[in-house]
This record gives sequence, C-alpha cells and structure tokens, in this order.
Amino acid sequence: MPKIFMRGDHVEWNSEAGRVRGVFMKKVVSDIRIKGYVHHASREEPQYLIQSDKTDHVAIHKGKALRHIQAQVKKKSKRRKMKR
Repeated sequence: MPKIFMRGDHVEWNSEAGRVRGVFMKKVVSDIRIKGYVHHASREEPQYLIQSDKTDHVAIHKGKALRHIQAQVKKKSKRRKMKR
C-alpha cells in the first residue's frame, strides 16, 4: 500500500548529514527540474517536495524514503507561582 501524505504533514528522511525533518509541501506527479537535475515522477510513483524545519531547504524524495513523524510542539515552561 502506498504511503499517503497530506500538505502540512511532518516527515523525516535520511540524508548524508543524518536524519532530517521537514514539512510536506506538494505532491509531484510529472517530471520536474530542480537545481538543474530532472526528478522523474509519475502518478504511480510520485515524488514529494519537503521543506526542512531547520534550514528551509526544499528537497524532493520518493514516498518510500519518507516516514511520518509527530509534529514537535514547543512546550511552555511551567513556572511555579511564588507565595508572598
């Protein structure tokens, strides 16, 4: 069964620098040229544009290279109220 991604999903993939996390932006179903390189995509084997969380770099990957992750929510610090 193919993986299904929705716009805004947080995903993770492996790169030369290690695991990278980002947000799914767009599903590509036809060949696309990015930075001088043609990425081959089709309806049967789509590719996905993802924007990195840390660097805002845009990457393109096949679905089998991506993994859904839970969105990280910044936690508010719990400060104790001081008695006066």
